[in-house]
Amino acid sequence: MSVVGVLFDIGNVIVRWDPARLYKSYFSDPAECERFLAEVCTMDWHVAHDRGVSMAQNALPLIAQYPQYRQAIEAWNTRWEDMFDGCIPETVAAIEALHAANVPLFALTNMPSEKASGVFAMSPSFGRFADIIVSGDEGLVKPDPKIYALACRRCGLEPIQLLFIDDNLANIEAAKVMGFATHRFEDPDALWPALSAHGLV
Repeated sequence: MSVVGVLFDIGNVIVRWDPARLYKSYFSDPAECERFLAEVCTMDWHVAHDRGVSMAQNALPLIAQYPQYRQAIEAWNTRWEDMFDGCIPETVAAIEALHAANVPLFALTNMPSEKASGVFAMSPSFGRFADIIVSGDEGLVKPDPKIYALACRRCGLEPIQLLFIDDNLANIEAAKVMGFATHRFEDPDALWPALSAHGLV
């Protein structure tokens, strides 16, 4: 079987997402900003949101531990949209071209359920997907093989029939083990050649 469809990640593949974008404007001292993201609101802490834990609930123990950072911790939820810097034009253009060519399109994202609709509103290109699997809805996160298996069931395709595109190396490696064709998204200009190599555009 050959690749017939594409399974896109969303954060830093379709939309630019970086918590530092918010907190660089929040903290006047760059060193404090760096320390906050390394020690307080870390990616290990954030993954609970991706698993479906509410942001308000997940903030409580952190606020208890770091009361001096209460407002900054709460800003992860209340100013979530300030972590984004728009869509990546090359990806949006590729999605539109794939859609025009009737290539089946799907997305698989680690994302909090409560924030997904706001992200999807950032671009009409999200309407091109036949299905979007959101980790927070499923209680599973990449690179757990179970969420890849779930994505295949939802897509109605085998891993070998899907090109999986993600910026995270661990996610890419897990997908490779399961038999997906993969492309690690690092350079937006490399996306079109990767799609072309699989005869998709």
